[in-house]
Amino acid sequence: RMNNRINFAALPEGFQNTKLSNFDLSIYRSKESQKKVSAAVKVIEYWMRNLDAMKENGIGLYLYSYAKGSGKTRMVASIANELIYEKKIQVKFATSLQILNEIKSTWNNHKNDEYTESKLLDFLSTATILIIDDFGMEKFKDWIDDKFNHIINSRYNEKKITIFTSNFPLEQLKYDDRIKNRIMERTFQIPFPEECIREIIAKQNMMELIGAMRREEVT
Repeated sequence: RMNNRINFAALPEGFQNTKLSNFDLSIYRSKESQKKVSAAVKVIEYWMRNLDAMKENGIGLYLYSYAKGSGKTRMVASIANELIYEKKIQVKFATSLQILNEIKSTWNNHKNDEYTESKLLDFLSTATILIIDDFGMEKFKDWIDDKFNHIINSRYNEKKITIFTSNFPLEQLKYDDRIKNRIMERTFQIPFPEECIREIIAKQNMMELIGAMRREEVT
């Protein structure tokens, strides 16, 4: 029943079929971006090959770049699919804003003791692997700091793997040092290209559309 209520903890439909094997590195245009994403993939493949050791020590991943649309979410979705379908591991996915909105939704739910803030936080704290997308994009408030500290500290103590994407290097997050230090200790920090591939994909889609329309005209 709790799983049904936390509907944000599932991969977005657009990423259901993404895999590490079909993550297209060639879509990045600049040599610097290709070099950076190739290095990122090597670290992620190492992490995946040594997953048992990573689980034993609670070591996750922290993917970051200032550029929006650089492929961070697509990459963690690819990792999630690999974990779910190949490794048979429970994975929960949510953006940080979805987590916060779900927490706030419990505040006016006094009549339903089965869905409380405490139970929601416990659920997020105990998921085998938790992916938090767009971490640090929310406006900083003390209560937000407290909630994420609860989740991250609980997972830290239990050596649960957490995977993050962010538009900021870890040291630039506005969160309390308690949060940043725990993430620092329990993740591989992986820089991603400073290049938006959404624009490239959009141009490719337009070229395919134009080509298809021209072929229709010929036939």
